[in-house]
Amino acid sequence: MRTAPTFPAPVVATRGAADPSAPLVVLLHGRGSNEQEIIGLTAHLPAGVEYAAVRAPIAEGGGFAWFANRGIGRPVASSLAETMAWFREWLDGVAPAGRPVVLVGFSGGAAFAGGLVLSDPGRYAGAAILYGTLPFDAGVPLDRGRLANLPVLVAQGEADHVIPRELLDRTWSWLHTESGAPTVGRRDPGGHGLAVATVRRLAAWLGERFVHLESEGRAPVGAPVDVRWDLIGSGRLPRREGTAPEVSWDIPQQQRSQNAPPELQERLFALVSALEGVQVGPSLISVPGARAFTLPGGTGPDAAYLVPEAREFAHLHPGYDGSMHLALPPAHAADLVAHGWGVPHPWAGTRLSAGFVMLFGPRTEDELATVAAVVATAHAHASIPRQDGPPAGR
Repeated sequence: MRTAPTFPAPVVATRGAADPSAPLVVLLHGRGSNEQEIIGLTAHLPAGVEYAAVRAPIAEGGGFAWFANRGIGRPVASSLAETMAWFREWLDGVAPAGRPVVLVGFSGGAAFAGGLVLSDPGRYAGAAILYGTLPFDAGVPLDRGRLANLPVLVAQGEADHVIPRELLDRTWSWLHTESGAPTVGRRDPGGHGLAVATVRRLAAWLGERFVHLESEGRAPVGAPVDVRWDLIGSGRLPRREGTAPEVSWDIPQQQRSQNAPPELQERLFALVSALEGVQVGPSLISVPGARAFTLPGGTGPDAAYLVPEAREFAHLHPGYDGSMHLALPPAHAADLVAHGWGVPHPWAGTRLSAGFVMLFGPRTEDELATVAAVVATAHAHASIPRQDGPPAGR
């Protein structure tokens, strides 16, 4: 009979703010490293945050050594579960409910961070998966939309020969598509080591996330169970049929396949233009040729707009694309992603509102009706009177 391991008390190196209410960033190192090495990253990361680097509980290999089979990427499920339980016991002591926690994992630590957020997505305010893989074979949940509304940064080296390429590619693909997470991706030309540009992007991403949390708070994470769409006859969003289209992972975010026929794009434009109070014109945030839908009299919260100052709540991309960007309530945005109708904008929850999503262009008459109802929901969201006075900038 197998007995559970007895882990030592956590060894933790800390830096930064001593305020127990400040956001907490937990740094998780890889094989051959330790908590003292990875805590050195904090010299390049935002101030006003507490950083904690946790020593892996198993000494073998100098890292999080539950990756027993072939060294990495094939964790023993029971060992991973036991180690995560050990970690969460420590975390609950230093970060009670309500304190934002972001995980930053490198190499083997990236897989551990991935296991933690997949097992309990709502516990965390973000995750950076750096030069590593998610623990796909460890029994953690991988259902579509699992990480909806949870900002993720993933960085990889094009010449990484430590992590198997198929696992890097699978991690990249799942995070950008099925996870539902607003995912910022970086691929550097180097190998298995933190590039200077990646550290700078990590610092910016963390800063943007904390500013967003301060201004808007946390959106509910994961695929919602019961979201009502009042402008859809059944009250429920149907599942989009077939496979998802290809979407660019960088900025500008664009739909690259399964594009809407031009005549359906124009009919969609006409339907949205006819909504109450809507005006049209060039977008102030999108690519040249994108057509904006603004609501000059809009009384909704700033988070209901792509460009709050201009009251731009949605825009239609040019004909070669045909998708839309719009702002929805975060739960509706997560439901949209879970049902295959779109993907979050990579900057949702950091530089942009949590409900900022890409809505795929309609391929058929039936899809046109659904897509138009989704945009009308965004219009209604932008029209709800604020509780704290008139909209900003008006």
